[in-house]
Formats: sequence, C-alpha cells, structure tokens
Amino acid sequence: MASKIEVQENQLEGVLVLVPVGRIDSSNAPAFEKLINNHIDDGETNIIVDFGRLSFISSSGMRVLLIAAKSVRGSQGGKLVLCGMRDSIREIFSISGFDAIIPVVNTRADALNVK
Repeated sequence: MASKIEVQENQLEGVLVLVPVGRIDSSNAPAFEKLINNHIDDGETNIIVDFGRLSFISSSGMRVLLIAAKSVRGSQGGKLVLCGMRDSIREIFSISGFDAIIPVVNTRADALNVK
C-alpha cells in the first residue's frame, strides 16, 4: 500500500514550486507521481522541485522526476528544475547521469534562471 508524502506547494514568479518533505521511496513515489501529473494535467509547464527538506530519494522517486521532466519538456515546451539538494543526494544524481537530463541548481533563484 502506498504511503502519503508531504509536499509543500507554492508559486514563485508564476512557477510551481514543490517541496517534498522527508523521503521519496517506493512506498510513496506513486503518490508523488500522481501529484506531479495532476499539476502537469492542469497545465503547469514550469516546475521547480526544491529538495531542501528532502533527506532521501530512491530510484523510484528519481524515475518519477525523469518522467515528469520529459512530459513537461516534450508536450508543452516547459521545464522541470531541481534545487536545494543535500550533497549526498546531488552525488546520486551526478553518478547516475540524471543531472545531465534534468537541470540541478543550488537555489530557487538559480532555478528561475534556467532556460
């Protein structure tokens, strides 16, 4: 059974900012995927995911982000940008090559400037 995930949501200069809290793993990745997909289906084309309150992400969570990034980029010309990662999480994105597919920056301000 999928568990819930807490995700804070707000807008910053017309961009949706999602802040997942705690962990994204196989138990709650489906709920996170549904949340992101609902926003994309509602027309959100530019999304920032701020990892500032995230302590862990599994491959299930990374897969959700990859699919979401491809979805907003492909069908709507938008972008998904990640920011605020702990060093340990950023290293995983770097080693896996995900940071070559999804932009990873330090701050929300940097995320707003990604073209």
